[in-house]
Amino acid sequence: MPDIIKIRDVANYEEQEVQLQGWLYNKRSSGKLRFLLLRDGTETIQCVVFKGSVSEEVFEKATQLTQESSFRVIGKVTKDERSPLGFELQVSDLEIVHLADEYPITKKEHGTDFLMDNRHLWLRSSRQHAIIRVRHEIIRSAREFFDNRGFTLVDAPIFTPNAAEGTTTLFETDYFEEKAYLTQSGQLYGEAGAMAFGDIYCFGPTFRAEKSKTRRHLTEFWMIEPEMAFCDLNKDMQVAEEFVSHIVQNVIKNRNKELTILERNLDFLSNVKPPFPKIHYREAVEILKKNNIDFKDGDDFGGTDETVISEQFDRPVIVHHYPAQVKAFYMKRDPQEPESALAMDMLAPEGYGEIIGGSQREDDYTALLERIKEHNLPEKAFAWYLDLRKYGSVPHAGFGLGIERTVSWICGLSHVRETIPFPRTMHRLYP
Repeated sequence: MPDIIKIRDVANYEEQEVQLQGWLYNKRSSGKLRFLLLRDGTETIQCVVFKGSVSEEVFEKATQLTQESSFRVIGKVTKDERSPLGFELQVSDLEIVHLADEYPITKKEHGTDFLMDNRHLWLRSSRQHAIIRVRHEIIRSAREFFDNRGFTLVDAPIFTPNAAEGTTTLFETDYFEEKAYLTQSGQLYGEAGAMAFGDIYCFGPTFRAEKSKTRRHLTEFWMIEPEMAFCDLNKDMQVAEEFVSHIVQNVIKNRNKELTILERNLDFLSNVKPPFPKIHYREAVEILKKNNIDFKDGDDFGGTDETVISEQFDRPVIVHHYPAQVKAFYMKRDPQEPESALAMDMLAPEGYGEIIGGSQREDDYTALLERIKEHNLPEKAFAWYLDLRKYGSVPHAGFGLGIERTVSWICGLSHVRETIPFPRTMHRLYP
């Protein structure tokens, strides 16, 4: 019995007999031939069953196979220039593991609700495969970037006693007769990690109870959040642009096949290299005015505003020095511009909006306590956070990158719901 190998490795076994196992992606018949497209999660290969080369039993099994049936085959790997893989399998034996029921997802057009209800099956399609593999590469590259620069992974808790990004978007839960909240960000705990290890990052799910139905929003999404001791806003922006460039160039290099499946135009992605344009909030407001956008100076930017601003550039643009009144309590004010926060957002081109939000953090105990009171936040819940300013406080900064928005942008998707295996939205908790 030949060894079981993965389809991705068949090039190493040309003219050799191997055993493959997986699921039937598609099938066609032509007289004494059965062409079985076998997928195993790594690749898809055509398996040719010729009636004259196999037993009646094997040929009958090949005929019986239904879409998504699981099976094993033994055969010889042969070269085939017409195949996307460059090889096919000449089958000598076949074993059915499970004969699938009639598959609900067909080649006909299906509505979004139907596909999302069947998300557990839709993940098997070539398009979804491509998206999730790009997501994997983004996460792998993100970890690689920080690991190679000596950052330490410090995991943040999911249950928290306090808010990080405002109290209106908290998911509240009962925690042994106490109130607890699902984390909005790992950042506050990341700051504690930075005071212990210098440069850290955390990576995990975050939750926002935003009643938003836009193509950019999920209620559960993943963020990777670096935090750096002895760091100011300028260095924060530099690390952010190097980070995003690293991710994008790795995806282009390592997932070109998937981007081709998604029919992604690479013109903008190829430009994603430092330096990125960096503009003051006031410059961004001027761009909106020149484009006749109805915008009130001092407000935060909405989706349309971000799109108009980013359209002026051929790569991501970083907007910095937002009005402090529209930013979080922990962001440090600029001593030269007291009305401005030392904050920055990175806006992706092509209308994909904010993919990174970051800032220099307030490192002064008295100033931070004042902000907590201004925002009517419970001082007791932030006692530990204030402690960081009492015991060896230093200038520090960081940012968070949303994985799903980044996947959406790099893949060129119209909606963020395809960027995560099982999306959670206002009206989507199943499957």
